[in-house]
Amino acid sequence: MSDYRKQFRVEPGSQVRLKDWDPQYSDDHEKKKHALLEIEDCRQRLDDLQYRLYAERKSSMLICLQAPDAAGKDGVVRHVIATMNPQGCRVASFKQPSAEEQAHDFLWRIERQCPERGEVVIFNRSQYEDVLIVRVHDLVPKKVWSRRYEQINEFERRLAAGGTHILKFFLNISKDEQLRRFGQRLDDPARQWKISDGDYAEREYWADYQEAYEAALTQCSTEDAPWYVIPSDHKWFRDLAISRILVETMEKMDIEMPKPTVDLAAIRRKYHEAAQKA
Repeated sequence: MSDYRKQFRVEPGSQVRLKDWDPQYSDDHEKKKHALLEIEDCRQRLDDLQYRLYAERKSSMLICLQAPDAAGKDGVVRHVIATMNPQGCRVASFKQPSAEEQAHDFLWRIERQCPERGEVVIFNRSQYEDVLIVRVHDLVPKKVWSRRYEQINEFERRLAAGGTHILKFFLNISKDEQLRRFGQRLDDPARQWKISDGDYAEREYWADYQEAYEAALTQCSTEDAPWYVIPSDHKWFRDLAISRILVETMEKMDIEMPKPTVDLAAIRRKYHEAAQKA
């Protein structure tokens, strides 16, 4: 079995060129149905692992999703992470900053959504918006956004030091596949609400975005918070790769169920006494 944690991980200090990462890659899985069986197994294991994390309340997990439009951020949330109990898992989305958010440092709105101990939080878009869209569209000067890579690294180091395990997934989709999915949205009433003129306008900046993604992946993949470049032209393989990385990462966290804080023998006696009177 391939080690996706190693295969798709951006090694800290390496130079990322997205042309070297095949978005159509699907490993040795010849049939989608075999992958779906493994995904379901991973979902069940994730449900158990997240329950243990919530019960133990010693650490937390932050999952960051970044991708071009239509690469499948919502799909990952729905098909991979939705199995987790909402009591200890939530999704935070970051779109255009509000007036209140713009009045603060760019990380202010991000820090407010970080996980508490025992919690899993998924960032649908993330702190990296402030070195992606702002760079491509010149929303702030280069001297401002160029400093943000190290500010993000320091922010993530601080989270990791506090017990937060960070996984960052870049969903790598080809330009042709993106256009095909846009076409599917046109024909599917259930997905037409996602269509916007901006989708096609942003395609004009594809090369600029690729360059911005490469810079973020290169400068911000660290031991504390690694980036993974996930092949995403095949939705089922995207979900399989992320599912497996999540399971393997959480299993290595050695999460243990907490010990009872009461005298079980005494509670058991009270239970039997109550049952006899019932």
